[in-house]
Amino acid sequence: MAKGLLGKKLGMTQVFDDEGRLIPVTVIQAGPCVVVERRLPSKHGYSAIQLGFEAVKENKVNRPTLGHFRKAGVAPMRYLREFRVENPEEYEPGQVIDVSIFQEKERVDVTGISKGKGFQGAIKRHGFRRGPMSHGSKYHRAPGSLSASADPSRVFKGRKLPGHMGHRRVTVRGLEVVRVDPDRNLLLVKGAVPGPRGSLVSIKASTKS
Repeated sequence: MAKGLLGKKLGMTQVFDDEGRLIPVTVIQAGPCVVVERRLPSKHGYSAIQLGFEAVKENKVNRPTLGHFRKAGVAPMRYLREFRVENPEEYEPGQVIDVSIFQEKERVDVTGISKGKGFQGAIKRHGFRRGPMSHGSKYHRAPGSLSASADPSRVFKGRKLPGHMGHRRVTVRGLEVVRVDPDRNLLLVKGAVPGPRGSLVSIKASTKS
């Protein structure tokens, strides 16, 4: 089966292992996902399957996307993502893949969109040190010297400065699967995963040894 699923972050809690140690975990509603399309090397140039997650009403998707689902013979889904697999021929459109593909103690990579922090200064965004806070100081939280004088007379791209923070694609690798609940489609992984509660995440077999 494909070692990849779409899910929804439900939040964090804590569980105890067999030795009584407390483990912080993130609860993910992982799947069930439906195979919508196969990507074949002979036709598309690579091997993958397209999974759909969270069924919606037909009026919630546009007409081209609705036609895509009807061609596959599956109900419209809110989310569509591709997962690379070695043998896409082993899967059929409409096939259901659930959380049972993962096992306890297995390592997974979780990808999501991190929480947006808005426009932030260099201290919060990059961890810069602040200036003196005593009376008379006119330098507190400004970024300071940019090391750009008459030559080169400009600020190079990539310079750490104030700006938009968060709301970007983040992958946390090597998280341990603590518990699998196929009856409720729940996956408990050790530690935190990116994104707010209710956000979409993708779970894959870890590439980190």
